[in-house]
Amino acid sequence: MDNQNNTYGISDSSENGSVRIAEGVLPVIAAYAATDVKGVVSMAGNITQEMLVLLGMKKLSRGVRVTVDDNDVMVDLSVIIEMNTNIMDVSKKIQDKVRVNIQNMTGMNVANVNVNIASVAEEPAK
Repeated sequence: MDNQNNTYGISDSSENGSVRIAEGVLPVIAAYAATDVKGVVSMAGNITQEMLVLLGMKKLSRGVRVTVDDNDVMVDLSVIIEMNTNIMDVSKKIQDKVRVNIQNMTGMNVANVNVNIASVAEEPAK
């Protein structure tokens, strides 16, 4: 994948043109997939990202870092999980869901999904 103007090409040029996605799309896909897993309370973000959001600057996917190297996508996630859940089970489900969602939506190969448990919390009231 070539990286020009902060986009990733996900298809070769064809008679209809080419397809490119902005670099911010992959972290959003990963965050939505991770937070859809039962046992995940929320994504964890660092101070810089939270400050940017509060200041109204570019909105970033908190707790997600994506690196693209050639055709491989590497994802690092920091999540807050629900108290009394099995960390290994939840982490495996996050890895599987993120990998499948990115591959299905973009056709890009996901080399790895690293899950960092930033904290545990009570599930928010619904």
